[in-house]
Amino acid sequence: MTGYYDSHDSAPAGDAEQPATEHGMSRRQLMRHAGWFGGAVVLTVASGEVISRIADSRDTNSMAAAGATAAANNSLRFVQVSDSHIGFQGPANTDVVGSFTEAINQVNSLGFRPDFVMHSGDLTHLSTAGQFDQVKQMLTGMQTDRVFTVPGEHDSIGDAGRAYRKTFGMGTLGDGWYSFDTHGVHFIALVNTLSLEKLGHLGNDQIDFVRKDIAGLSSDTPIVVFSHIPLFAMYPKWGWSTDDALKVIALLRRFSSVTCLNGHVHQLFTKTDGNITFHSATTTAYPLPKPGRGPAPTPQVVPARQLKDALGIRTVGYRQGDHELAIKDQRLA
Repeated sequence: MTGYYDSHDSAPAGDAEQPATEHGMSRRQLMRHAGWFGGAVVLTVASGEVISRIADSRDTNSMAAAGATAAANNSLRFVQVSDSHIGFQGPANTDVVGSFTEAINQVNSLGFRPDFVMHSGDLTHLSTAGQFDQVKQMLTGMQTDRVFTVPGEHDSIGDAGRAYRKTFGMGTLGDGWYSFDTHGVHFIALVNTLSLEKLGHLGNDQIDFVRKDIAGLSSDTPIVVFSHIPLFAMYPKWGWSTDDALKVIALLRRFSSVTCLNGHVHQLFTKTDGNITFHSATTTAYPLPKPGRGPAPTPQVVPARQLKDALGIRTVGYRQGDHELAIKDQRLA
């Protein structure tokens, strides 16, 4: 495996721009999906379909029970956190260190030990050496054996991601991409935050990596893809898409179960396109507006009592031999 570090060690381990009505998703549907923002949503992904329900954030007992069942079945359980923005200073969240600490504590209180934790980008706000050191130290507090990361655009300010790769890119390829296998699932971690014009961008080298990486896999292998910027056209006007993602999506069409998990948009959003389901994660830092609500995706100030409703973590479970992932988004509140 590449691109991870032991969480208790100090060593680092496209779409072409399209309107929001892509694949028949109307603006009304888009706003309804975006309305999941801030809520805890339980999603079951099976045969390319998503069944969802709003979950009560007090479902701690059910999560613990699910964890015990998963342990008994030797199942895969991992956690996604995103957009901690360590170093951010602004009224939208005056204590991003405190909220990320709460997210870490929530991971450690799930009732089971995750097989790994994935941070899907914007670990830092300004990509300074001090911010990278701080977030790396905080991640060592996760009670898990491995922590994986992908960079966000805030992790490559001014240096094309060199500081990020020095801290978190050990063993990765190119600009920090990699893959690994566990519990019968193939994971691919992509970097689409460099060479930015407006949309995310993968580039030919990375697309060739994906092509070669999956060439020998059988079509019934479950695939999970991590990226920071969405691999679908969530809202291209704000850069919430990846301009050449369709080339990777085409390579993944032959697989029966593909799940793409991203950060960047700071809110929950789900889209299903045939055999591929996309899930955008919420943040541990500050909310952004829903697509089209406002002139730009700028940090939103909400009443202090509502902030934690917009922040959270994601847990994912998979039992080997099944063709479904169970995904749960849980608020910090």
